[in-house]
Amino acid sequence: MEILYKSTRSNNQPVTASQAILQGLSEDGGLFVPTTIPRLDVSVEKLMEMSYQEVAYEVMHLFLSDFTEEELKNCIARAYDEKFDTPAIAPVVEKDGACYLELFHGATIAFKDMALSILPHLMTTAAKKNHVKNEIVILTATSGDTGKAAMAGFADVPGTKIIVFYPKNGVSTIQELQMVTQKGNNTYVVAINGNFDDAQSAVKRMFNDKKLETELAEAGYQFSSANSINIGRLVPQIAYYVYAYAQMCKMGEIEPGTKINVDVPTGNFGNILAAFYAKNMGLPIAKLICASNENKVLYDFFRTGEYDRNRAFILTSSPSMDILISSNLERLIYRIAGGDAVKNREFMESLAKNGKYEITEDMKALLDDFYGNYASEQETANKIADVFKKTGYVMDTHTGVAAAVYDKYKSETGDDRKTVIASTASPYKFGRSVIGAIAPEYADLEDFAMIDKLCELSKVPEPKAIQEIRNAQIRHNTVVDVDKMQDAVKKILGI
Repeated sequence: MEILYKSTRSNNQPVTASQAILQGLSEDGGLFVPTTIPRLDVSVEKLMEMSYQEVAYEVMHLFLSDFTEEELKNCIARAYDEKFDTPAIAPVVEKDGACYLELFHGATIAFKDMALSILPHLMTTAAKKNHVKNEIVILTATSGDTGKAAMAGFADVPGTKIIVFYPKNGVSTIQELQMVTQKGNNTYVVAINGNFDDAQSAVKRMFNDKKLETELAEAGYQFSSANSINIGRLVPQIAYYVYAYAQMCKMGEIEPGTKINVDVPTGNFGNILAAFYAKNMGLPIAKLICASNENKVLYDFFRTGEYDRNRAFILTSSPSMDILISSNLERLIYRIAGGDAVKNREFMESLAKNGKYEITEDMKALLDDFYGNYASEQETANKIADVFKKTGYVMDTHTGVAAAVYDKYKSETGDDRKTVIASTASPYKFGRSVIGAIAPEYADLEDFAMIDKLCELSKVPEPKAIQEIRNAQIRHNTVVDVDKMQDAVKKILGI
């Protein structure tokens, strides 16, 4: 069955998966969603015996129906290879009563690698399928992880350039070093004087700027996105929830068919939306636990039905979640609005104009799949310390938020069914905050001395990604104001 993709903001003609991946964002500013969510058509028993690559194919071929088997398997093989430090790609480990799905074993030690390792291959394959002659310019805003993972994926990929904007002073030292030392003749990194939402909003404006689009085309370029607004990011993420469920069965944590909960530290809403899609494919998921940090705009939304970004922006120890505009939530809003593009567009226009919107009572009733809560900085640090003390297991700050919220969920509901927590980054990526939680006496050490101490405490070898940046040359040092971002893009492209 062919799955097509339509915009959340208009009733324009649907496009194929490859066209949606190439465009990134719909011409009307909406996000692409599948016209229908396919059913998973392979048994859990069979999935239990499959490698990660095989499970990824079983999920992805259902959504990317205009890719041939050979094309898709080739993309998967090139993505999930020795770049990952474990053959399992995304291992599941049981600690202190929860199963942690470790999504940080890729080249940049964060969950973004899971999708951004394959997106360049999907995109270049899609370009060939659609006879694209222009050079593809990947334009991306990052709160810390997407940028590096996207650059690692696209570095020196023929026919592409990638430009990444990140908030100066809004990412961890390790995150910044990973970006500014990135190699590749087609990679460009620009810091902005602003926060992630400023960067993301400016990138969206550039995508929707018809004059700029014409200028690009005349110069032989076209924009596409590596942010989670691209359906080519979302589909690969669905695969790891299916894989996690099969692994939990294989480990004897659950019997096939038993429902589990999924707990995801959430900022831009893409990662938990992928779990929602997995549930709608038929994966036995009960609750989707949406865990926020102190920027708790999603917690407030699930509690009240009002999405309101008019609040102070808080810099936390989990910076990839320091987001007030959760772009992927639009896909859920469109769905609970009954696929009504006009209604959804009104909500998004209200968000752009007034910084908020409120859904109807009927729509709120369709959010039963979700539970939202948040963890303070202190609660997160306490949870990281508690699990380390009990088990010796070290988690990063984002995973710490999810684990702390899981405790709140159990306390509030009494629901003790097996739960998988998406562990979204290596503790080394946010080492200073992690060591501040488990051994604060070492928190004042210089960055790499502190990492050495974390290595000693955790008994987990330092990842290759950290070794690579210890003495790497700084290659990118441009900083601009938000209103100069478009000028920076034109300068890079020589327009």
